[in-house]
Amino acid sequence: MPQTVKGVISRSKGADVEVVDVVVPDPGPGEAVVKIETCGVCHTDLHYREGGINDDYPFLLGHEAAGYVEAVGEGVTDVAPGDFVILNWRAVCGQCRACAKGKPWYCFNTHNATQKMTLTDGTELTPALGIGAFIEKTLVAAGQCTKVPEADAAAVGLLGCGVMAGFGAAVNTGGVGRGDSIAVIGCGGVGNAAIAGAKVAGATTIIAVDVSDAKLEQAKHFGATHTVNSTDTDAVEAIRSLTDGNGADVVVEAVGRPETYEQAFYARDLAGTVVLVGVPTPDQQVTLPMIEIFGRGGSLKSSWYGDCLPSRDFPMLVDLYKQGRFDLDAFVSERIGLADIEAAFDKMHAGEVLRSVVEL
Repeated sequence: MPQTVKGVISRSKGADVEVVDVVVPDPGPGEAVVKIETCGVCHTDLHYREGGINDDYPFLLGHEAAGYVEAVGEGVTDVAPGDFVILNWRAVCGQCRACAKGKPWYCFNTHNATQKMTLTDGTELTPALGIGAFIEKTLVAAGQCTKVPEADAAAVGLLGCGVMAGFGAAVNTGGVGRGDSIAVIGCGGVGNAAIAGAKVAGATTIIAVDVSDAKLEQAKHFGATHTVNSTDTDAVEAIRSLTDGNGADVVVEAVGRPETYEQAFYARDLAGTVVLVGVPTPDQQVTLPMIEIFGRGGSLKSSWYGDCLPSRDFPMLVDLYKQGRFDLDAFVSERIGLADIEAAFDKMHAGEVLRSVVEL
């Protein structure tokens, strides 16, 4: 039977979010109902509220979540009731041209649940990133459930979006490895995850760049060997001076602005790699001399979800966390309730937290 549970929606552009009753149907073929334990408050949820994704209101917000499978639909074999899972928004299809090429982390046809969750009056909800996890229970495609070893849900649930995006930008997309140098521009949750990933991968020079001394101090905890406050120091010159005048092997741009992308471009070594993981707005543009693009060689890349394969990467990172080698606890700034999400947006916008995590 369908269940009525509490969830958080955005009803219209810019309006405060609301805690409302949501009807969750029984899972159909290929679907699962997940009892949510925790869900991180991510910038993407704020983008949805502000109309920065699309205008398919009302949105059921939340996507960076962990919980337990409660029920599965017909044909589901990869997960079963009782499994502890992290939700992902890249449930690979296994059949599109990216999957056929052996690159499922680029899957162009990812799965979401077929049925819709609704308000009690029948109004259909659009779940954020096909998940919608600011809710007691949610309906997803079963492929969006990644089974992992049990651990603190507030910490490992962050792998569902921001932490995976940053870690993967450095390790999967950037290919940073032992002995490499890396600079990370923007030290919020995603940037610090890139720093932590570079440390795990064996980078020896890890340069954190930000405009906030407090964030730079945090970055040291995650593995930054050097910090640069770009409000009073030229970031490009500082990165070059810290890498024997050459520039970094990998530069991760975790802000998503033209000026910081240009810094990343000029701060890399010859044949180095720039990775854009910060999300720009549709109107932003960057202009670079073509001779510089040609003359520097290397790669200019964007990172989608850290180019991750959830079935491969989530369990590995949970294992690293449980071994004490990847400090996911440090990303959890506060634990809050469903009614506190609007205040969490304000703290996030002010740069006061890495992640507020809703506990249900």
